[in-house]
Amino acid sequence: MSDPTRPSQPRIISVTNQKGGVGKTTTAINLGAALAEEGFNVLLVDLDPQGNASTGLGIDPEDRGYTTYDLLVEDADLSKVIRATNIEGLLIAPATTDLSSADIEMVSNERRSFLLYDALRQPRIDDYDLDFILIDCPPSLNLLTVNAMVASDSVLIPLQSEFFALEGLSQLMLTVREVRQSANPDLRIEGVVLTMYDGRNNLSQQVELDARETLGDLVFKTIVPRNVRVSEAPSFAMPVITYDPMSKGSYAYRALAQEMVEKIQSAT
Repeated sequence: MSDPTRPSQPRIISVTNQKGGVGKTTTAINLGAALAEEGFNVLLVDLDPQGNASTGLGIDPEDRGYTTYDLLVEDADLSKVIRATNIEGLLIAPATTDLSSADIEMVSNERRSFLLYDALRQPRIDDYDLDFILIDCPPSLNLLTVNAMVASDSVLIPLQSEFFALEGLSQLMLTVREVRQSANPDLRIEGVVLTMYDGRNNLSQQVELDARETLGDLVFKTIVPRNVRVSEAPSFAMPVITYDPMSKGSYAYRALAQEMVEKIQSAT
């Protein structure tokens, strides 16, 4: 895609929330697919040992010869790790359960917090002409998540529309602040996106109200609704945008992609 606003380096965004089940991986997959649909070149880095982003994009475990574990621990070449998906413009660096031991193996490395930073800045990255790199983080604030934040320009936080949603967010914000102070002073919050939203539910409405009062403009205008098509799509190993392009979930993730791109372009 020819775009005069395209930066010389891809924008790297960590999709993170230490709380599981908030739509983190779903957001990473579908935001990536929506950006690719817009004509951007996107790499999704699966940094979750569960490997759900890899499965959700149709990469079978037996086909994950080289993974993000090799990228971090073995200093593998990017070209060995990056795989094409069935979505044009969307690539993936897959993960397996091997990644669950990476924290322990990285501890002795004096550059342990910068391993992903270094990996994503290999000269080979230019061969892919990427516009965006999305990192699907594990549902915990561990060394893998710190690596993602150190490597990233910004952090995107999916926030489930449920009770206690805002609890734990303060710890995540604290981690972002610590990474800013210690390793990546330019790290910023890309935004908070409300997920699994049910407009008929007073609780969802209250969570939205609290989030917007507390976080202001950090909360995206786009809201991802609770949608059965979004839930079904991973079992067919595809994003909802491919599985059911006309679903409410598909429209929401397209809107989120557009809102995010407009936000980034207006800031440059």
